[in-house]
Amino acid sequence: MRLSLVIWRQADATAAGDFERYELTDIAPEVSILELLDMLNAQLVAENRDPVAFDHDCREGICGSCGLMVNGQAHGPVDSTPACLQRARSFEDGDIVTMEPFRADAFPVIRDLVVDRSSLDRIIASGGYVSTATNAAPEALTMSVNKIESDVAMDHAACIGCGACVAACPNAAAQLFTGAKVAHLAQLPQGQVERYERVRSMVETMEEDFGSCTNFGECVPACPADIQLDVIALLNRDYARSMFRVSGDEEVRHKDRRDIPWLSRLRSGPWWQSDPDDQPHTTS
Repeated sequence: MRLSLVIWRQADATAAGDFERYELTDIAPEVSILELLDMLNAQLVAENRDPVAFDHDCREGICGSCGLMVNGQAHGPVDSTPACLQRARSFEDGDIVTMEPFRADAFPVIRDLVVDRSSLDRIIASGGYVSTATNAAPEALTMSVNKIESDVAMDHAACIGCGACVAACPNAAAQLFTGAKVAHLAQLPQGQVERYERVRSMVETMEEDFGSCTNFGECVPACPADIQLDVIALLNRDYARSMFRVSGDEEVRHKDRRDIPWLSRLRSGPWWQSDPDDQPHTTS
């Protein structure tokens, strides 16, 4: 198989970049997209030229390191599959394959196909964990979690943090990524103590760097972990409820609460009233 690779080349974060075209021949159908880049780099090094920089690590679809746009699609043409597991057999002999870095303001280019995805780390650092002191906690198996909730939590925890959802979204939104972590911990008893503080903090951090979700749904087919849109629904629900939570003796007051009139309408909706524990709190 022969392919023409059109690849974004950029020396560093401040340099101007451009596409360059390369030809590869004798490509086996089972070769992955990352192995195509390996083949190209071997050719470039042999010609005493700079190899293409790209992120990679496990190459087994687990670590989330690999991430690039292939013909305008995050990771490549096969849905729910990371770049390291996309194969050359997805292309026809003689095809032109365009590779470029994830395009989002939150992911600035470092070099060639490598981008800085630390903005995702900032979201996790703002609350994507359990920090409640357990003191003399009993044996873990004595804390009952039913099978359905356990399975759902595991499905949401499968997110590998690659950022494909952001790259695929026309708004460069990170709700699927943030929602996956919020939903994961919301299913477990360990995550309940900080549940609403967590979602407020993570959403506020997310909004500093990423766009808003407008339900395009492009994030789902791009996600290698097959995270579904229901995590965004849970994220929005918990965030709305968090506006009226009580912290100690003081009512939680969001900095923009008075500018969000739709929150008062949510409080009267049937979905809110169905959960007595989540009724709005009032102060006398």
